[in-house]
Order: sequence, then C-alpha cells, then structure tokens
Amino acid sequence: MLAYRDAKTMAKAMRDALADRDLTISHSEALEIVARQFGLANWNILSAKIEAPLARQETVIFERTAPIVRIFDVAKAHEFYLGFLGFTVDWEHRHGDHFPLYTQVSRGNLVLHLSEHAGDATPGGNMVVYMKGIRDFHEELAGKNYRYMKPGLEDEDGRLTVEVIDPFSNHIRFMEITGE
Repeated sequence: MLAYRDAKTMAKAMRDALADRDLTISHSEALEIVARQFGLANWNILSAKIEAPLARQETVIFERTAPIVRIFDVAKAHEFYLGFLGFTVDWEHRHGDHFPLYTQVSRGNLVLHLSEHAGDATPGGNMVVYMKGIRDFHEELAGKNYRYMKPGLEDEDGRLTVEVIDPFSNHIRFMEITGE
C-alpha cells in the first residue's frame, strides 16, 4: 500500500496513466494533486512531511494483542476454547488454592487471556479476529461434535465471517476479507 512517502512515485504513475489517455499535466501539477489526495493544502507541505525524520509514532510497533475474556467455569471454558476452537493452554496462574484462574490460551498468532477474576472483563463482550483460511476453519468447526454451537459461514460484501459465542456470552467474529 502506498503512503505519503511514495508521493513522487504516485505523481509519476498518474502522469503516465493520463498520458495513455492523451492528457498531459506537468510534474508539479501532479505533485499538487497528490498532496491534496493526502488532505494537504499543497506540495510544499507534503514535501516537508516527507523530508522530516520519522516521527516517534511511526517507530512504535504493536506486536500482539491479548484480549481478556471473562469466564466462570474452567471446565466449560476448556471444552469451548481448547476442545471446540482448538486453542492450547500456554500458562495458568492462581494466587493460591481456591483462587480464580487467570490463563493464556493460543492458537497460532491468536492469544486470549481467560479470567475468572471479577472486574477483569465483562461477560458478553465482542471481538473481531481477522484471519486467513476461514473456509477451512469453518469446515473444522462444523466437523466437531460440539453440542452447543454449530456456527455458519456468512458471506457479505467481501467478508467471510464465522461467529461463535462462548458459554459466557462472549462473541468472537472470525473474519476474512476476500474482496470478492
């Protein structure tokens, strides 16, 4: 995907595309148009932005998200997250005997924290998980004999979605953008 640092390349591509249609604009006109496409008043402002050192926010890298999901029953959570969805337990923590569980489960790059602790999360939450291979995932879930959930595969506006609801009313929408 092109960004503002690709402005000169974009201007050249625009000039070439217009020339193919027997329309001619100067390089400076093309640069002015590209600047406006980025919401800036003119090329001078965009040029200064391009020449500026990378801002701190552009060097910040978010590596992974681990949403906290409220659970009330470890056996039911394991049946759903491990048995049905195919996650594995990475670690578990309790402050002592007869204390609530806080655990991390994962499948591939998807990491969730499941918590019995009051206040960690609200039951009935929602999350969207973008993924690839959703048709295979749907087929995998359909082949399991999980009596509480038989999710469908929705195809709407270039998005394939499989929605599941855990035993604690938390919704997870697995979504693949297909662009079809």
